[in-house]
Amino acid sequence: MSVIILLLLASIFVAAIFLAGFIWSVKSGQYDDDYSPPVRMLFDDKPSQESSKK
Repeated sequence: MSVIILLLLASIFVAAIFLAGFIWSVKSGQYDDDYSPPVRMLFDDKPSQESSKK
């Protein structure tokens, strides 16, 4: 029975670490840009100078 309690406490500790990491990433602005990722593939890349010399 004590092993179950130990595993339960360990899992709650790991979940708290992940929750703190998620809250930190939200507060630091990691998820602020919700427009450009879906349309990034639609933007044209500028041709490099090496490919224009050939």
